Amino acid sequence: MASLITGVGGFVGQHLAAHLIQKGEQVWGLARQEPSWHLPGLAKNPNLVIIRADLSSANETESALAEVRPEQIYHLAAMSSVSASSDDPLGTLQNNAGAQIVLLEAVKRLVPTARVLIVSSAEIYGRSVGSGAIDEEAALRPESPYAVSKAAQDLIGYQYGVAYGLDIVRVRPFNHIGPGQSDRFVASSFGKQIAEIEAGSREPVLRVGNVDAQRDFTDVRDIVRAYELALLSGESGAAYNLGTGAAVSIRTLLEAFVQRSPVNVTVEVDAERLRVADAPCLVSDTTRFRERTGWEPVIPLDQTVDDILSFWRAHLAA
Repeated sequence: MASLITGVGGFVGQHLAAHLIQKGEQVWGLARQEPSWHLPGLAKNPNLVIIRADLSSANETESALAEVRPEQIYHLAAMSSVSASSDDPLGTLQNNAGAQIVLLEAVKRLVPTARVLIVSSAEIYGRSVGSGAIDEEAALRPESPYAVSKAAQDLIGYQYGVAYGLDIVRVRPFNHIGPGQSDRFVASSFGKQIAEIEAGSREPVLRVGNVDAQRDFTDVRDIVRAYELALLSGESGAAYNLGTGAAVSIRTLLEAFVQRSPVNVTVEVDAERLRVADAPCLVSDTTRFRERTGWEPVIPLDQTVDDILSFWRAHLAA
C-alpha cells in the first residue's frame, strides 16, 4: 500500500510516519524543505522516502503524485499556530486552504481513486456549544484566521467529495500534545521553560497565557493511530471528532509540569501569550468515531507530560 504524508516533517507528520513504518508500511513524505527531525531515526529509515515539493505549486504537487501514485494520502501540511495566524491572516488562508485545493486538483487528475484524509481542527467550533461536549453537528464558529482556514479545509474536502466523487474522510482533532512539538504550543512551552530553568539558562519564571481555558488533550501517538483508522475505516464524506472527551484546564496542565521539577518557579501571565479570542472550553464528543472504529486513546496525560519534559531535557542537554 503506497501511503503519502504531506507535511511529514512536522510534529504530527513524523509521529504518523513512525507509526505507519512500525506497522510495516512503505511511506512517502512530502516536505517543502528539509525537515528538522525530532524523531532522528526517521531521517535514515529506508521505509521513508522524502519528496521535496511545495503544495502551493501545481507543477511540483502533480510531479510528486505522478512519482508516488499513492493509494492513501494523509494531508497534514498546514500552518498550525493560532497566534501566528493573527499576524498573517491572508497567508494562513492561502497556505492552508489554497494548498489543499492544489493538492485535491492534482488528486482529481492523477489518482482519483486514492483515499484522502483531511485534517481539520476543533478550533473550527469556537464557542458553538459553551462548556458542553461538542459533536460533529455543532455549528462552525471559527474565532481566528487559523480556525477559518481549517473550517475552509474541512468544507473544501466535503465539496470535492460531493462534486467530483473523491474518496475523502475528514477528522477534527482536539488539542494533541507530545514530545517533539514546537514550544509555540502550550504544553511544549511549559516543558521547555522548565527544562531551561533546570539547566540554569533561564530565570525561574514560567510565563503563561490564559490558564483558565479548558481543553481536551490527547497524546499525539494516540492521534496518529486515529488518523490511520479514519483512513482505513472511516465513511467516505464523513467528519469525525478526535479527542479524549475530558476537559482539562491549562492551570491543571501547568501544575502537572511544575510538580515534576525540583526547581521552584514563579508563574507570571505574559500578555503576548493571550489570544484575542479564546473559547473558554473545547471538549470533544467522539461517539461517532469510536462507534465506527473502536478507537480509544490509551496514553494517560501523566505519561505525555513526562515524555514532553524528557524530550526538552534531552534536547537542551544535547
